[in-house]
Amino acid sequence: MLSTAFGLTFWGVLIFYGVALYAVTPNARTAGAFFRGEDNSGREAHQWALTASIFISWIFAKSVTNAANLGASYGIVGGLAYAAYWLSIPLAGFVIYRLRRSTGATSLAGFLISKYGRAAALAFTAAILIRLYNEVWSNTAVVGGYYGPAGSPAFISAALLFTAATLFYSIKGGLRGSIVTDVIQAAVFVVFLAAVLLLVLPKHGIAALLRTGEFNLTAGVDLLLVAGLQIFSYPFHDPVLTDRGFITEEKAMLKAFILAGIGGFFAILAFSFVGIDARLAGLDGGGNAPAAVAQALGIGALFVMTVLMIAAAGSTLDSTFASLSKVMAQELPVIAGRQPPASALRYGTVAMVVIAVLGNLPMIAGAEILAATTLSGTMVMGLAPVFLLQRWTGYSPWSFHLSFWPGLLLGFLLAAGWIPAAWAIGEGKYALLLGTNLYGLLICTAGYLLPGLLHGWRGMLAVQSESA
Repeated sequence: MLSTAFGLTFWGVLIFYGVALYAVTPNARTAGAFFRGEDNSGREAHQWALTASIFISWIFAKSVTNAANLGASYGIVGGLAYAAYWLSIPLAGFVIYRLRRSTGATSLAGFLISKYGRAAALAFTAAILIRLYNEVWSNTAVVGGYYGPAGSPAFISAALLFTAATLFYSIKGGLRGSIVTDVIQAAVFVVFLAAVLLLVLPKHGIAALLRTGEFNLTAGVDLLLVAGLQIFSYPFHDPVLTDRGFITEEKAMLKAFILAGIGGFFAILAFSFVGIDARLAGLDGGGNAPAAVAQALGIGALFVMTVLMIAAAGSTLDSTFASLSKVMAQELPVIAGRQPPASALRYGTVAMVVIAVLGNLPMIAGAEILAATTLSGTMVMGLAPVFLLQRWTGYSPWSFHLSFWPGLLLGFLLAAGWIPAAWAIGEGKYALLLGTNLYGLLICTAGYLLPGLLHGWRGMLAVQSESA
């Protein structure tokens, strides 16, 4: 794929990435630093550091690849459809702001225990563990794809080397290290994104890129509508995002979420131009439009794209390790009714190592990064009423379960191909996905409200009976 000299340079980038970030990562010696992003003196992360961290942590390597692929398939409509998911970041910020102000919540798991019971918190935690597991292999596979074909020794070796490099500095710094390195990775991403756009935009002109595509249900608008529905539930099952909602003062947190969401929207939309370029140039992306465009532009462009993907994937992977360690070492004990152990840092470190190993098994087995966002977003659609309508219900475990489990079931049925065709809206590729999300969200909302309605009816009947 590459000449020996350039090949060694590409491998050197991975090694340099690991060594450099390990060197700049602070050594998190306290639980506050490792799990909550404080420095070793107990000071919380600065608002701008938090903004950069949220921004780059959600710029997954698979996400920028998906954005480009959708641009190649549907033009600007595809880019808008995928970028719309980033609008869920400000929404999550507003919801977490309200939770912290009105309930005093210090984590989503703690809020769920107080509002819906321990079983609800456990079910929610199981969902986010699946999410974190998938984040490992889906991001390492994207990096591996720039070193060789899927399943090849070069592909697997690059993915594993990238995992090991990220793991080492994550163990050293925990969430504090993740935030510090995120600032660096965000800067690298923005610079190299600008370089990529400078290579792509002059070829066709931005006007031609913006005119590519059609606004109808069969040309990607169905996916845009899916994103519009999923933004109300999607962010809540991602601890990489929500963990950052509880580590700084409320107003500073909210500003960071708003700025990161807006920045992420435009960054993803801009990266979709890479795929639109491939569409206009008639390139066969083969499921990886960024790599196809970079290879067509030459070895320098491929190098730029590789560095950009490493920055994007690294920021997500180190955040995944940090979030997983917190879930296993701090949140699961609380859900079980116990205090986090004194040796929580050791448990968190072990959890990182285990997920780094197990999380790469699907990559080694050849799993494809396909529909990860849309399917996982469907499975957690029941979280929308759980968090958005919580102000209008009291303590109600049944409200959670009658909302969460139907959504999860519909997501599995969709993945298995068992949703009836009659549920489709339109005739586009995502018609059935759109119908499942629309009707499913209505079902989940009805399930969430049902216990309150039944309680109200029972109260009315009791009053009527006493009056009689």
